[in-house]
Amino acid sequence: MATPVLRALVTRPLEEAEGLAAALATRGVEALVEPLIEVRFPPPQALDLATVQAVLCTSANGVRALARATSERGVTLLAVGDATASRAREEGFAAVESAGGDVGDLARLAVTRLRPQQGPLLHVAGNVVAGDLAGLLRAQGFTVGRRVLYEAQAAAALSPAAVDNLRAGAVSIALFFSPRTATIFARLAGNAGVAQRCAKITAVSISAAADAALGTLPWRDRRVAERPNQQALLDRVDGILGEARGIG
Repeated sequence: MATPVLRALVTRPLEEAEGLAAALATRGVEALVEPLIEVRFPPPQALDLATVQAVLCTSANGVRALARATSERGVTLLAVGDATASRAREEGFAAVESAGGDVGDLARLAVTRLRPQQGPLLHVAGNVVAGDLAGLLRAQGFTVGRRVLYEAQAAAALSPAAVDNLRAGAVSIALFFSPRTATIFARLAGNAGVAQRCAKITAVSISAAADAALGTLPWRDRRVAERPNQQALLDRVDGILGEARGIG
């Protein structure tokens, strides 16, 4: 008898989903990539960083947008997590440090590494911002500007492939990396008439906030990563796989 295929719904934007899909494949899990947010980069406007003490990036897309807007690669760049930091290094930025967590961790890193009197900070962001990074830092005396360099637009509907797999009960795990994508999925699953199919799926979220956005759906189980990063989320997946395969 053939071993049933373990399939995970991956809701990340396409470029970020590629690495995650590869990581899942090494675990014997097939990724069903269903981007719920489309990232668009408008024509870049010149960005002058001459007076900026450091740039703060809360996503890999912010790094990509920054790289399009400036040729400067020596600026201090503080990244929210390891994936964002890795993207910054790939884009050629030389002075990169990762907060290894969420917006709160990034604010704490900035307070530790930087000084208000040494110049303003620039938060490179999209049209939708999670958390109040600028507010946290202004409370510590920093001057913080924000530049919107990309747009993250919600999907209008689930793809036929996603709907078919959900209806067939072919998805075992669903992965969510932000409250916004979790909220979009809950809405689109309802619109497609597949919300009740979630009763056979374990949802794994990168944060408690993302998990909370899934509360309207009847999941088989819900798990939350111990830290807000991809590796911690994959650790949760490993635990689920161990249970399913009778390991441990």
